[in-house]
Amino acid sequence: MAGTVLGLFLGGCVTAIPVVTGVAEGVSHQKKQNEEAANQTRMIKFNLVVSCDSDREIANQVDHGVIVLRHDKVWIVPRNENNKPIPPRDDIKPPLHAFAGFYIQYPDEERCPPERGLVSTISDDPPMLNWIYVDRSTYELRYGNRTASIAHIVGEWDWTEDESRLILEGWEGFVAVDEGDGEGTPWGAEGLRWALYFDRDDNGLKGRRKGRDMLEVELGRRLQSEEEQLKQLEEADRKMQVKSQGDLKTQFTAPADKKKKNVWGRKD
Repeated sequence: MAGTVLGLFLGGCVTAIPVVTGVAEGVSHQKKQNEEAANQTRMIKFNLVVSCDSDREIANQVDHGVIVLRHDKVWIVPRNENNKPIPPRDDIKPPLHAFAGFYIQYPDEERCPPERGLVSTISDDPPMLNWIYVDRSTYELRYGNRTASIAHIVGEWDWTEDESRLILEGWEGFVAVDEGDGEGTPWGAEGLRWALYFDRDDNGLKGRRKGRDMLEVELGRRLQSEEEQLKQLEEADRKMQVKSQGDLKTQFTAPADKKKKNVWGRKD
């Protein structure tokens, strides 16, 4: 009888543990969500600057660089004294777009608990946001909309304890891989060389980098000032107004014999 009672008691404990654990996780997640909602600093837009500690000669090609988004991939290029990207070639059109992003919960009800995602602007004209994610097969960092990103690694993104550097899945596993031999690719034609990857398995991207040079890098968060963010918003708003109303110069300098012609949508 005692054995039966003990068996029932142990059985009840075994059954109850997952339930209690689930409730505890739910409460913990809700608390985390409340803290996230109250933490406005996660919504402050930031750029990503690169540092590389390697003593290899090629390290100077990525050290003091900046992260840019191009051709659905994430790249490292040099930056000038104003922290703006220096393109490999002067004829690159449109200009390289530097990462300018912030943290926000990724919208996927199938992920339990939900994960903190990372978004960035991908262009200034038009102003657009995309998700930053890690390709599940190659471990390269890419960007895209929800449809493009949902099957891949979208989080959990965070910052280091001092909030100074970017981390993913709890650690800094970012590496730069030399893809400068990309002949016949859009980035090869533009001279882009160092693509950003996440060494998720901490094994030097074994079987994934195909013998290419690799460098470990840290991604520093350079917070944008309120002035910079306001300037971007004003510029985006101005461009939207010009697109909807036409260039103001066009409106007021139309020839006299064409005053009746509709010039609101004309582009100069």
